Amino acid sequence: MPPTSPRKILVTSALPYANGSLHLGHLLEQVQTDIWVRFQKSRGHDCLYVCADDAHGTAIMLTAEKLGISPEDQIAAIHTEHERDSAGFLIGFDNFYTTHSAENRFWCEHIYHHLQANGHIASRNITQAFDPEKQLFLADRFIKGTCPRCKTPDQYGDNCEACGATYSPADLIDAVSAISGATPVQKESTHFFFTLPALEDMLRNWLDSDTLQPQVANKLREWTDAGLQEWDISRDAPYFGFEIPGEPGKYFYVWLDAPIGYIASFQNYCERTGHPFEPYWREGGDTELYHFIGKDIINFHGLFWPAMLHSAGLRTPTAIFAHGFLTVNGNKMSKSRGTFIKAGTYLEHLDPEYLRYYFAAKLSGSVDDIDLNLEDFVQRVNSDVVGKIVNIASRCAGFLARGFDNRLATSCAEPELVEHFIGRGDAIAGLYEAREFNKAMREIVALADRANQYIDEKKPWVMAKQEDSQDEVLAVCSVGINLFRALMTYLKPVLPAMAAKAERFLACSLDWTVLQRPLLDHQLAPFEPLLTRVDKKQVEAMVEASREQTPPPAGASPRAEAPVDEDGTIQFEDFARVDLRVAEIVAAEHVEGADKLLRLTLSLGDRQCQVFAGIKSAYQPEDLVGRLTVMVANLAPRKMRFGISEGMVLAAGPGGKELYLLEPHAGAKPGMQVK
Repeated sequence: MPPTSPRKILVTSALPYANGSLHLGHLLEQVQTDIWVRFQKSRGHDCLYVCADDAHGTAIMLTAEKLGISPEDQIAAIHTEHERDSAGFLIGFDNFYTTHSAENRFWCEHIYHHLQANGHIASRNITQAFDPEKQLFLADRFIKGTCPRCKTPDQYGDNCEACGATYSPADLIDAVSAISGATPVQKESTHFFFTLPALEDMLRNWLDSDTLQPQVANKLREWTDAGLQEWDISRDAPYFGFEIPGEPGKYFYVWLDAPIGYIASFQNYCERTGHPFEPYWREGGDTELYHFIGKDIINFHGLFWPAMLHSAGLRTPTAIFAHGFLTVNGNKMSKSRGTFIKAGTYLEHLDPEYLRYYFAAKLSGSVDDIDLNLEDFVQRVNSDVVGKIVNIASRCAGFLARGFDNRLATSCAEPELVEHFIGRGDAIAGLYEAREFNKAMREIVALADRANQYIDEKKPWVMAKQEDSQDEVLAVCSVGINLFRALMTYLKPVLPAMAAKAERFLACSLDWTVLQRPLLDHQLAPFEPLLTRVDKKQVEAMVEASREQTPPPAGASPRAEAPVDEDGTIQFEDFARVDLRVAEIVAAEHVEGADKLLRLTLSLGDRQCQVFAGIKSAYQPEDLVGRLTVMVANLAPRKMRFGISEGMVLAAGPGGKELYLLEPHAGAKPGMQVK
């Protein structure tokens, strides 16, 4: 059971850069963090999740200039987009802020002054490449030229993508500024450095403290073993960021103020809500601090950040959790293949909880890369979530609604089975705590298999036809609902929207803290569809929408023509492709804001689907549940204002109240093909 003493936890994920849209790589990290935070909250802990946009740097300044707007307008527009897309994926930030804030300026200056007072800031002149046309110093990535080793043209100033060579920008052949095309010149400037070597002993102890994953700590020891170097924390004007106090024309490097944005975002949250701030950032308190990041930025978070915090007298993180990169179909995300998928593009085609579950099924506590295999994505979500989890509730809910007024039995027919499901909670909680989400999902799906096996063995659909077996139907379905309740409690951190629907149906909370005993003599609400199947065509449409488009050939038709002849007829072969199936209506409800539609949940035996049907004038929802009808089962899903319609039911009549659903012959079963 959950511990009685709640923990005080502050959690962050890496700040997305305010220079472009979120993509699925960003969402991997946000989903991982959000699942862990929701789990902690479900266990009764005081857990807060803050983040912000990383809003400074040369790249943002140049993008704004190209768009003809101010950097402030640029980051404001991206901030709105990031908030929208994260919310679309049900990311539950307690605060999502920006590094371009008064709070962040204060903390940057506060930490800098402490570093300075402790002798951890040095200054010296350095020589850098300078763009004489744009009048700015050039970072390596803003210089291009021919590789000095393999002679491949158009390579960046630090490494060659063709042969892998690393070099300095001065080694490039025919180097030019990637911004203006001008030939860079060498120019001297004073820069300020964080004297990282002075904190080497502290960092060695930090790396030995089990605060980092073993793979990460070993990687960072390469830095300490090779000898730490001073870190350049300044940039010259023009630069979009915070000016260093007392140093006109000198700005804090974006990577200094970005992690400080965690502190600033939390302060902003505390000022808005009255939550205490100071205990979370002082040394020796009873609070916990966790950072979720990608493995590509471990040097900033695993070396520079704790060293800065230590010198400034602030607490260091309790732990830093790094994850691997996201690949799609086994390869790096690609615009040409349509696998560089923006968050907004995904949300236009698919339910966010599909991806949340798939990421959970793949994520572990290691730094291994994660592959989004789109074919496996469709199969796994449909099989695990819809075919197993949702299936338990939908199978039992119909019988309880029809015969027992949605009320559960007064006693538990299988107490040992239900207690086993509840008892697995501690083991599953341990997996969530360790971020072994993939193992937790396997445990949950194994329990779902056991629940479905129980229902299959008892066969309530057979007993329902026998007058003297009604009590057994109630008993079996009540057990099934209690098993479903336990499963949804364990899945709530992963599938919060589906869990909210389940909570309305179960008329109880699915927080871990209340999962102690079965629901008995308990009134359920009417069942509503929880999650529909992933349609492969929707995935294909998402990929196509993400693909870099090439202009069509001259004279090409703007769209494919429908298979209709000039006289308006269609060929028999086209009509024969229509797949008519018997379907059972397992749930029906009014659609808010629609005058003619009912939302139907239809069972085809091996799967369920959602259909919006314009039959509201002739039928009340409660009169439809349990009836068999005929549907077009292979109709392409259609995105409507109210959701996705995955087929079409057949009806006949002049309209109004004279509208009649087609019914199959006696003895028909869900899924049977209609010839």
